[in-house]
Amino acid sequence: MKRFRFTLLAICLVLLYLGGTDLALFLRNRQPQQITIQQLETSGAPREWLTIDGGYMNLLEAINMTGTIQIDSLLVPLTVIPGGKSFKVLFETRDPQILELWTTYHFKLDSTLEKDRFLAENLRAFQAPKRLTGLIAGNLVATNNQSKLLKLARDVGMDVAADAIFVSEGKRPGLWRGLFFVVVGLLGALKVLLSRSSSRPQADRATLAD
Repeated sequence: MKRFRFTLLAICLVLLYLGGTDLALFLRNRQPQQITIQQLETSGAPREWLTIDGGYMNLLEAINMTGTIQIDSLLVPLTVIPGGKSFKVLFETRDPQILELWTTYHFKLDSTLEKDRFLAENLRAFQAPKRLTGLIAGNLVATNNQSKLLKLARDVGMDVAADAIFVSEGKRPGLWRGLFFVVVGLLGALKVLLSRSSSRPQADRATLAD
């Protein structure tokens, strides 16, 4: 029984940590902070929720994050100049138009000639200006995910900076999940502490009876 209470208390503490992290993120980022791609590459991210101006996406260098023909998301470099080849900022996108453009080029054209023609006709779209709003998470899980993304990018031959910045397009700080975790964690911890307190008088009475 004691082991069960310790396990439950540990789960509650984890929920409190996760909820507190979400709430702190929300409080730091009530609105997205505007920044240029040049400022972001030079000085890093001042906050987690950003609107990035002045960048160009390089869709030719985008990576399929699902690894299958069913494309759910792409990892796309964001560069200072159109067609830039060295990357420090990359963003995850689920934009249907971007996914369709990338999918058509890679999977729906039968010959190199068709691909070359399609690319020539749509080059501006592949290197279009991109105003990006998204979230850079700073917790341990996000850091681990960024390490995996960096390895993936380098494995396919991308010239990616070691301190690359990964942005999830459209993602924003959440309030309700944090509140839910905190409330559940507090209620669970309170229940464990109250059950422990109520078990002490019974143990004391048993000792006196002996």
